[in-house]
Amino acid sequence: MALVEKFRSTMELTGRSVLLWSLLGRLPHAMCSIGSLLLVTENTGSVWRGSAATGALAIGLGIGGPLVGRLADRRGQRQVGLTAAAVNTVAILALVLASEQDAPIGWQIAPAALIGLSAPLVGPLSRSRWIRLADGKPELTSSMMSLDGIVDEISFTTGPALVGLLATLVDPAAGLLLAAALVGVCATLFALHPSAPPGTGTRRTRSAEPLLTTPYVLLLAGMALLGAFFGSVQVGVTASTEALGQPGAAGLLYGFLGFTSAFAGVATAALPARLGLPLRLRAGTALLFAGSLLLLFAGGTMAALTAAIGCVGVAIAPQMITMFGLVERTVPAGRLGEAMAALVSSITLAQSAGTLASGWAAERYGPGAPFRVTALAAGAALLLAALTATDRRYRRRAAATAPAVELEPAGT
Repeated sequence: MALVEKFRSTMELTGRSVLLWSLLGRLPHAMCSIGSLLLVTENTGSVWRGSAATGALAIGLGIGGPLVGRLADRRGQRQVGLTAAAVNTVAILALVLASEQDAPIGWQIAPAALIGLSAPLVGPLSRSRWIRLADGKPELTSSMMSLDGIVDEISFTTGPALVGLLATLVDPAAGLLLAAALVGVCATLFALHPSAPPGTGTRRTRSAEPLLTTPYVLLLAGMALLGAFFGSVQVGVTASTEALGQPGAAGLLYGFLGFTSAFAGVATAALPARLGLPLRLRAGTALLFAGSLLLLFAGGTMAALTAAIGCVGVAIAPQMITMFGLVERTVPAGRLGEAMAALVSSITLAQSAGTLASGWAAERYGPGAPFRVTALAAGAALLLAALTATDRRYRRRAAATAPAVELEPAGT
């Protein structure tokens, strides 16, 4: 009951509608990568061309994410969010049109890159928004991050499933068209919500408070290792299920991974405050590493692989929630949006690298080889956390005064 009350008080503070716009507005982030891969591959007949478009999207997100976050901090989430949503919608439609018209591959890669560059970043901006609303209260911040983690897991698992279902039943372009509609409507409504903070509007404040402090750089490194972990798990599951003669089970396993992760995200909110974030980070990476070791020996049967994936999922959401929570302690209050966006860029780029490395390993050494990359990434994350995640390093910054916002009435 205490956990239910925590989430209820969190929703009363934010308003229910903004949580809905946050969920639906971040679905396209999970849909566009796989959607562009399926669409371009189908229309060109080349997996390589599809991968090139998807890679351009990832690179665009890695470059554009921090820029959009920085602009949102300076000029306000409303103005930047509305502009990004409009440009992103046009970019998605341009990719669909170019691909359906069988345009040269360069004309398909260009809008794919623009999709990444102009992503509205509903996920990162919502986290910075919730942290501002929590106003430095540790328990409320933890509840908000847990609730946001659940929303992230729902989008992470639902987005690709929607794209795959629409590609099978309708057309490969249908998933991207739905993503364009969601960006145009839901990301816009998220940006227009009264909880959107105004920008700082000053260069002098930003230059006086550097973003790349040692604790924040360590969080970027940890998030990158988590991205490599994700990429290698994805390839490993795909290769292992194919080797077991059940390639269609890969999607189900991804869904199960998201389910166990979301469940663990809910449980994170129930942890007592005395278990500080640095301790949770060390414990989470230890659990992540243990799960990766299980994967090394789980490729022989579907049951063993499913059990190992479930154990891995239990570690993911608490790990991400903890790292996003630590950002609040390590960066200036006026640069939260930029900091959150850079973390997402870090995990996205590293996931692409992990996918490439694991694909090469699977082709050369067999279907279980990607899980060696998984264990290596998890082991490096554990070593990093064990050596650096201390209360002294991540002590809470002095509270900064956040601009007041007028929220919608509770229950709307």
